[in-house]
Amino acid sequence: MAPAMYSFRLLQTLLLSVLLFASGLSSAQTERIKDLASVGGVRANQLVGYGLVVGLDSSGDQTSQVPFTVQSLNNMLKQFGITIPDNVNPQLNNVAAVSVHAELPTFLKPGTRVDVTVNSIGNAKSLRGGSLLMTPLKGADGNVYAIAQGNMVVSGFGVSGQDGSSITVNIPSSGRIPGGATVEREVPSAFLDTEFLLFNLHTPNFTTAHRVAEAINNTMGEMTARPVDSVSIEVRTPADPLQRIAYLSELENLQVTAGSGPARVIINSRTGTVVIGSHVRVLPAAVAHGSLSVTITERPEVSQPGAFAEGDTAIVPRTGIQVEQGSGRMFLFEAGVSLNEIIQAVNEVGAAPGDLVAIMEALKEVGALRAQLVVI
Repeated sequence: MAPAMYSFRLLQTLLLSVLLFASGLSSAQTERIKDLASVGGVRANQLVGYGLVVGLDSSGDQTSQVPFTVQSLNNMLKQFGITIPDNVNPQLNNVAAVSVHAELPTFLKPGTRVDVTVNSIGNAKSLRGGSLLMTPLKGADGNVYAIAQGNMVVSGFGVSGQDGSSITVNIPSSGRIPGGATVEREVPSAFLDTEFLLFNLHTPNFTTAHRVAEAINNTMGEMTARPVDSVSIEVRTPADPLQRIAYLSELENLQVTAGSGPARVIINSRTGTVVIGSHVRVLPAAVAHGSLSVTITERPEVSQPGAFAEGDTAIVPRTGIQVEQGSGRMFLFEAGVSLNEIIQAVNEVGAAPGDLVAIMEALKEVGALRAQLVVI
């Protein structure tokens, strides 16, 4: 076996062993409620707007192909008392139409600032060096919650030559403005108006929901919390806002042992990556593994005629085909075999990650895999 292949197999085995060890620890490790769940109604809100970026170095929209850039500029100039004649078509190489979006956290007050992301929606080649003009940012309800404006930070760049050659690094048609939007309106929240609060688990699990409610009741008293379903836990809270903040601060720092997830095998069909949960078990099954490799190489040769021969130089194709077939080996999975034994059996026969995908799919087909098989 080549040293590179041996290193890859060793790295693969070590990685799977680390995952197995981590999964074994996570089943007994306690976590804070704030890491397992979020408070219902306390979430970020998405904002979006449309604006213009100016000051570009001839890398803006080609207005003959993007007419809405000219329309936007005309509308903006009319607000300042400037009217462009109808028969004039300005060439705005330094202007680009952009979409602007931001994430507005809950409880953020007017006057505070949030980051915004700016993306070209026309055919501008680069937004580097541009400045975003005042752009209202609206929520899903149509109300304006923030105003964005400022100089952009663009990580990408692109250069091109007169012969048509070009090179681009990252994405020059997208940028950010740190603290580029000022909040103008607070998002309404029912956090202080309800008798009950909900803790919503990030990962639905009946066992975790029961344990969270049990931990809260053991600390705050019986009937304080009750699980509603596999996601939500309803908690009774004080009516006084000041007491509610302190109360919630204590709750979210309680330690809970999360329930283990279902036995699951996840396969990435594009990369051949396989992730196997620690609770995966199989029924007795025999698996045979073999490999067939076909290599086709093209080595064109130049045919040169003799010095006094009448002929033309020609390229003659030369194709080589090589077939290698590995020896098939069979191994046996005993009943209730663990994840560690599955990895050991697969590594002993030298199966690659792509072969492991086929093995897991075959075990599922014959009903020997006691786990959910998820292909992404």
